Amino acid sequence: MKPVSVILRSKPDNRVHTIGPDESVLDAITKMAREGVGALLVCEPGGRIVGIVTERDYARKVILMGRSSKDTAVREIMTPDVMYVSPEHTNEQCMALMTERRLRHLPVISGGKLVGLVSIGDLVKDIISEQQFVIDQLQHYIMGDRA
Repeated sequence: MKPVSVILRSKPDNRVHTIGPDESVLDAITKMAREGVGALLVCEPGGRIVGIVTERDYARKVILMGRSSKDTAVREIMTPDVMYVSPEHTNEQCMALMTERRLRHLPVISGGKLVGLVSIGDLVKDIISEQQFVIDQLQHYIMGDRA
């Protein structure tokens, strides 16, 4: 089990992308595409998190409802109740929470401040890496190469 703080440090880009609640959905989708991310935290001026907006929100609450992304504010489609974790949470705890709540992104909060964001992809990559390490160690042991 590895703490989220270690996973965050291993990410090549640990920036958390945000958008304001009054900005348009078009601005949000444009920013997601430009930054190569699937979600933005929605923050008020001053940094208080008020929601999260995802590509899924866009697909279900704009496209399927026939709304205009240019004329719809992020606050109208965001998910307001944001689950978050602390840097001390483990990858397994995060994975369980994401599975149970059907989430793909978890903000990481420390001392009331946003310090990162972990995605389901980050966790899967980390778990696969841990499993590969164990496999490699077992192969070395079986082959008698105990370096």
